[in-house]
Amino acid sequence: MTSSNSPLLGKVALVTGASSGIGEATAAALAAAGAKVAVAARRADRLDMLVGRIEKAGGKALAIEADIAKGGDITAMVDKVVSEWGRLDILVNNAGVMLLSPAAEADLDDWRRMIELNLIGLMAATKAALPHLKTAKGHVVNVSSVAGRVANPGASGYAATKFGVVAFSESLRREVYVDKVRVTVVEPGLVRTELGDHITNPAMKAGLDQRLATLEALTADDIANAILYAVSQPPRVNINEILIRPTDQER
Repeated sequence: MTSSNSPLLGKVALVTGASSGIGEATAAALAAAGAKVAVAARRADRLDMLVGRIEKAGGKALAIEADIAKGGDITAMVDKVVSEWGRLDILVNNAGVMLLSPAAEADLDDWRRMIELNLIGLMAATKAALPHLKTAKGHVVNVSSVAGRVANPGASGYAATKFGVVAFSESLRREVYVDKVRVTVVEPGLVRTELGDHITNPAMKAGLDQRLATLEALTADDIANAILYAVSQPPRVNINEILIRPTDQER
């Protein structure tokens, strides 16, 4: 391997929500670029399959079963990475859910779940990782959404969490730039993943399915490539924000 095709050689990355979609694709991309990658999610069987694929391709990976909505799991997750590999250079906060519903029809438990996972879990994982990232002069990547820029009808709860991710990321950047820690927020538009499978509101799920049928959505690999681009830059370069939509998407 050379530095040109392995820009992350010697780095250790942790990717949450890695059992499918953007997290899975990002873990594979970082491993292919030379990083040792810890993959975390609740579905241990899917993580084991991902680790197998990464190792078969010549990479190094570690599966960690963890629920990012649980503080104890977050602490144990970070501790396991550092115990196994001695450092942490890149944290990709990708775990999240999208439970769309008009505000008047929303299930409060859905709102609470999104806040706990999309926002509080992301913040808690960042806090747990920060001491190690400061030592490594590392990088935090927070996966938000175009919904963190444009609050559409039917997405009030989801948009609230994603606007929160954007705000947290910018405040964090201004706190840790003195430690040479970089912060990137990635805001994907419509991506063809399992994210919409959890929507409990039938009308909102049908609307998403219709949108997916009428435009060429992004793939998880598209977002993974954007994340790889950000974390592969020289230490002097901090890509603060990447807003990435399908060419066909208007808002």
